[in-house]
Amino acid sequence: MKLPKLTKGVLVRRYKRFLADVRLESGEVVVAHCPNPGSMRSVAVNGWLAYLSRSDNPKRKLKWTLELIRSPEAWILVNTQRPNRVVEEAIQGGVIAELSGYTELSREVKYGENSRIDLLLSDGSSRCYVEVKNVSLLVEQGRGAFPDSVTKRGAKHLRELVNMVKDGHRAVMFYLISRTDIESLRPAGEIDPNYAREVAAAMASGVEMIAYGAEVNEEEVVVTKRLPFIVEV
Repeated sequence: MKLPKLTKGVLVRRYKRFLADVRLESGEVVVAHCPNPGSMRSVAVNGWLAYLSRSDNPKRKLKWTLELIRSPEAWILVNTQRPNRVVEEAIQGGVIAELSGYTELSREVKYGENSRIDLLLSDGSSRCYVEVKNVSLLVEQGRGAFPDSVTKRGAKHLRELVNMVKDGHRAVMFYLISRTDIESLRPAGEIDPNYAREVAAAMASGVEMIAYGAEVNEEEVVVTKRLPFIVEV
């Protein structure tokens, strides 16, 4: 997925979940919208490079949006409004072998208990429900984890995917690892034990856990290859 033209700066601080102060190369400090509901631990590090998009929409209160963070070792996608489109393009481009062969793709289809599935794939006779999660938490060298904060919503999505399997459909939890220094993924049981339990229960019920890495830079985010999803017993 091609990104809009980005402006480089330095992260001063991230606060109130959805706000970030960024010092531009001109020296000006701007307030940017931070579209990421997680804790952003291991990501929102003051002094790291930050890349912003700018909107000219006069109705927007904040003109700037935080898109990427650049650590000394890696690029990190932090705008959680981007992954669905990134994964959709990869599916349509045949990059994700596990999700190939479907003839129709729909977005935000209602299902479960007042929820909307990120991507619904179908071929006329079968359906595949795909929930997309953005992974940016680095817990040790080369290893990532999800989630980075307690997520009741994420646990609810897992239970709803289990219900889709029970109804005879295919269900996939797709983790987009959008941080370039992560080579494998596991549930973050130390952060959200309940989510880790729900992952194990969902897998036992037939929900597929698929993790793919991505190439991230200031011009684009592109899905690359499948990475190990490790559930520790």
